[in-house]
Amino acid sequence: MTGIKPIVVGVDGSESANAAVAWAARAAVAMSLPLHIVTVVHIAAFYYSQPYLAESFKEELEDTANARLGSARLHAKQTVDEPLDIHTERHEGKVTQTLIDLSASAHMMVLGSRGHGEFTGLLVGSVTSAVAAHSQSPLVVVRGRTMDGQPPTEGPIVVGVDGSENSKVALERAFEQASARSASLVAVNVWSDVSVQPSLGASPDDPLWSGIQTGEEVVLSELLAGFQERYPDVPVERVVARDRPVRVLSEYAEKAQLVVVGSRGRGGFRGMLLGSTSNALLHTADCPVMIVRQK
Repeated sequence: MTGIKPIVVGVDGSESANAAVAWAARAAVAMSLPLHIVTVVHIAAFYYSQPYLAESFKEELEDTANARLGSARLHAKQTVDEPLDIHTERHEGKVTQTLIDLSASAHMMVLGSRGHGEFTGLLVGSVTSAVAAHSQSPLVVVRGRTMDGQPPTEGPIVVGVDGSENSKVALERAFEQASARSASLVAVNVWSDVSVQPSLGASPDDPLWSGIQTGEEVVLSELLAGFQERYPDVPVERVVARDRPVRVLSEYAEKAQLVVVGSRGRGGFRGMLLGSTSNALLHTADCPVMIVRQK
């Protein structure tokens, strides 16, 4: 397996992390990749003021982490019927930075939406949000509907496309996932960011609107052409709509098994690490969300 990047899933013993392990295990089997299950032990600085206390606390955390990894490993094996190459790794350090560092050598990172220690009202935890903004590989946040704690395995792969470089990379990952899972793909191009308002005299029946619609359909067709040649096994549905991207993608997420978006679209400011659409989907999508960043 030398040189093959694994799927890396972070665990902390939470129900959200268990769902992430199930998703990652299925993805690893579908893509014939190894699965690395990782957990991070972090000892707060103030414990080191009392060396004996720090050592005792560290041993307790390590025992808990080892038990957590063992449980996650068993859960991964029970999730799939096929053989799966599983490695477990315990790391020490700050949780967020450690996961970001691990993402550099991962085919993709997988996290639950919210772990232990997060406030109940949070839809997405602070660690997941930070990794989403800085991950060096595609990040899948496992969230939304489940059945007996398992994320959805039926439905299409939905991908947001807007012609930006990030969305082109997202499109490639979406086709990869659809092919590996024998799923169909729904390519969604939403052009609400076009700066023409009905109050300025345009209406949906106006030739200007139909011209924009036609242009966006051409953009989508051109982007899809090469991928459909490479992935002839993937059925593709094309959607071009004038609406808010989050609303349309969230609606499709209700019946999808995965939504794939670029980290920042054509309307995002250059300095932003995470665009408004990808960030909003982390809070609204009813299925796992993959965020892909252009390298």
